Amino acid sequence: MPHSFFNLYSHDFARVSVAVPRCRVADPRFNAAETVKLARQAAANGAALVAFTELGISAYTCDDLFHQRALLDGCLAGLQTVLDASQSIGAALIVGVPLRVDHQLFNCAVVLSGGRILGVVPKSYLPNYGEFYEARQFSAGDEALSAEITLLGQRVPFGAALLFEAENVPLFKFHVEICEDVWVPIPPSSFAALAGATVLVNLSASNVVIGKADYRHQLVSQQSARCLSAYLYSSAGRGESTTDMAWDGQALIYENGELLREAERFQDESHLIYADVDLERLSRERMRQTTFGQSMRRFGDELARFRTVRFALDLPRRQALPLDRHVARFPYVPSNTAQRDKRCNEVYNIQVQALVQRLSSSGIKKVVIGISGGLDSTHALLVCAKAMDRLNLPRTNIVGVTMPGFATSARTLLQARQLMEFVGCAASEIDIRPSCIQMMKDIGHPYSEGAEQYDITFENVQAGERTNHLFRLANFHNGIVIGTGDLSELALGWCTYGVGDHMSHYNVNASVPKTLISHLVRWVAESRQFGERDSAVLLAVVNTEISPELVPGKADDGAPAQITESVIGPYELQDFNLYYTLRFGFAPSKVAFLAHAAWSDRNTGSWPNEAHVARNEYALKDIKANLGIFLRRFFQTSQFKRSCVPNGPKVGSGGSLSPRGDWRAPSDSEAVVWLDDLKNVPDA
Repeated sequence: MPHSFFNLYSHDFARVSVAVPRCRVADPRFNAAETVKLARQAAANGAALVAFTELGISAYTCDDLFHQRALLDGCLAGLQTVLDASQSIGAALIVGVPLRVDHQLFNCAVVLSGGRILGVVPKSYLPNYGEFYEARQFSAGDEALSAEITLLGQRVPFGAALLFEAENVPLFKFHVEICEDVWVPIPPSSFAALAGATVLVNLSASNVVIGKADYRHQLVSQQSARCLSAYLYSSAGRGESTTDMAWDGQALIYENGELLREAERFQDESHLIYADVDLERLSRERMRQTTFGQSMRRFGDELARFRTVRFALDLPRRQALPLDRHVARFPYVPSNTAQRDKRCNEVYNIQVQALVQRLSSSGIKKVVIGISGGLDSTHALLVCAKAMDRLNLPRTNIVGVTMPGFATSARTLLQARQLMEFVGCAASEIDIRPSCIQMMKDIGHPYSEGAEQYDITFENVQAGERTNHLFRLANFHNGIVIGTGDLSELALGWCTYGVGDHMSHYNVNASVPKTLISHLVRWVAESRQFGERDSAVLLAVVNTEISPELVPGKADDGAPAQITESVIGPYELQDFNLYYTLRFGFAPSKVAFLAHAAWSDRNTGSWPNEAHVARNEYALKDIKANLGIFLRRFFQTSQFKRSCVPNGPKVGSGGSLSPRGDWRAPSDSEAVVWLDDLKNVPDA
């Protein structure tokens, strides 16, 4: 039997589906058959829930035919067909049908599962304007007298305030509303979300006019974001009467404001869309945003009206069911080129504005920055240049200094010189080796006597000497030291504490991860912001191996000898681990599952906008091993460095590690529970 790790339901995902069947007006037998066909197809693909269209059993455009007994009886027969079929369909089904209750006619959504009618939801708001005349045929849901009805021989709950909870799928609780219900100022689904529904469903007909499809996107996106929920939306398609209206069959699935799937519109045949909804993410967002809980208390009386119907689903848990969802390899970096350019521009402006404010408020006009010829200091230098431009100060107010040591490569030294030249800062060069040797003599380190002892002390002496020079230069020039260390290094503790690269007066890179900095520098280069020749220098920086350059190597090829990623793992993986750990608090086993979906070779070429920067594919054993490195360093060994970091601006919703911002944690915690959970990840 396949390991349960490889099944999406083991990680609090649920596969949901929106179905748009081709219909015939006033032909319940045909419509029921199409419904069953799509339901079987969705269930065979592992769906837990299938939502159909408004009045799909009858068709929406029956007008006064809705008051004909033959049609209403035919709809009951069609519903019986779907109910019978549901006994062998593992998914819950939501179908639209007109129903007679208490001598009134209601536009209803009927929820079915395993041969059982779980409940009936009447439409709350009836449009009676423009092309709509629903109040002519139907009554609104709050006009019903009964809270329970007998339908096809079953006694079932009836009402708009119903929640449906799958007992064997944690966090899977859904609510149904119908078309116009989501167009009103306070949709019923808003209260349903506060009452605990993580998945909101809308059975809609919704005729199409110019611009309406875009508005539906806005409507559904905002409702899913505001309610911290998934939202499934259907609209009627081919087969509805075109006497006075037209139909496009739009189907949408959103999660917390993000579009997961959309159907192609104007299809001739019945069609389905699927999406794997992250229920844990929705739950954690509600837990994190405490105002959600405040809203629950404020509307407590309204929420008390809700009744919960519990049921079990027969889902394919005993087989591998991979995630059918785009998981970005670079969660801090948009994969879409246009969005990526916009993101890079915004990141720059956030960092520049923050530095401008710090300089303006302090009355300081100069900055001091160490330039290594690597990614982080390159990006920080570019931010400083823009800040000086914004302040109408000369770029010579940037005191740039490169400080070659025992392991500085010819490549990075040349790049540092070239960077300072084209930026136009006040450039200088300080050889730190004499002061480092003096320090090692003072403390009795064997290297001062000629021994090749390249230990942590040897490395930190160099990092400390560089920082010491920067602070004294800042004193001398009446400036402040600009930090260059990034979010990824802080997460992994890859910095020298105190008098080292850990410290500065202000760190513009504090919440920018390494993968995003790489894209930022590449973006500046490719957009030719400093000219073609200078862009070549920036691209050379991007393509240089990441290294602290503190331990000498034996090769004489001009490249860095000490490779950071050989010690702490690939930044592209560790940034992935950081994002899902910091932003959502996911367990390591889920982070590994997501990484496997994003980085396994089955996704090769699937996301071309990411492929050009992805150096590797990663097998599950590599994902597990590097996640283990991350967990030990992040949770157990590095927090003391994060408890006292310099000021720096938060840049992205992915979070920062400042104790004054997103992350407060004890410096002496253990990593045991995270490492224990990691054991649930198979090696292959």
